[in-house]
Amino acid sequence: MQSLEKLGSWPVPHVSAAVVSPRGTLASTGPTDRVFKLASVTKLLVAYGSLIAIEEGAIGLDEEAGPEGSTVRHLLSHASGLAFGEKRTQAKLATKRIYSSSGFEVLAELIESKTGIAFPEYLRLGVFEPLGMESTALEGPAGHGAVSTVDDLARFAEELLEPRFLAAETLSAATAVQFPDLAGIVPGYGMQRPNEWGLGFEIRGNKAPHWTGSENSPATFGHFGQSGTFLWVDPNVRVATVVLTDRDFGDWAKPLWPELSDDILSEISDL
Repeated sequence: MQSLEKLGSWPVPHVSAAVVSPRGTLASTGPTDRVFKLASVTKLLVAYGSLIAIEEGAIGLDEEAGPEGSTVRHLLSHASGLAFGEKRTQAKLATKRIYSSSGFEVLAELIESKTGIAFPEYLRLGVFEPLGMESTALEGPAGHGAVSTVDDLARFAEELLEPRFLAAETLSAATAVQFPDLAGIVPGYGMQRPNEWGLGFEIRGNKAPHWTGSENSPATFGHFGQSGTFLWVDPNVRVATVVLTDRDFGDWAKPLWPELSDDILSEISDL
């Protein structure tokens, strides 16, 4: 795809990317087997592992977890009121969408306590091994500590487009808005009203500005990471895109990421 050729001019030391359909990778560029730090793209993997734990009955979506009155659902959708990087309450329950990495750490601790399996191992057994993600691992906090490759995340993206290891209705519910109308900040993009989020998956909605493209449908879901990474899935066109770099997210990315996404969607529509 011509759109991916532009990545060679990006101001980053290394970049790798893939455009994915339910049938596999449509196009890729860069060293797709290179291991990158995912930063908050980690949350997609943790969310998927949490959904598996829910289907297995290890935890319940409406089981209490986190601050008083909070549940697994609140933690996954950043509605628990927990602060970004600390396990302290910053807002009343379900009154504001506070993006919280600490909430994912609380969630990982819950799953570990309920299963008796160290959470990184739970992810390996429940998500990475079944999907053939041999180069992916959780090496740090559950909110931002995973590493992976484009090859591995392309397999994960296929699963998000057409789930095999999770019930389709479970994924559908996870990518629907939870606690509608909550306002909150998307890191790097400011206050969004509403700031729509599913169960671990950010939902594009009508947010502006945003890291996805203007041609992405409002149903697009995914995540980006401070390490210069992103993964989005647009269910309306059944296409996903994975981009990994080793330059921290910043002003350089804000015009380039949406432009790439729009170019990819334009090429897909012409196929």
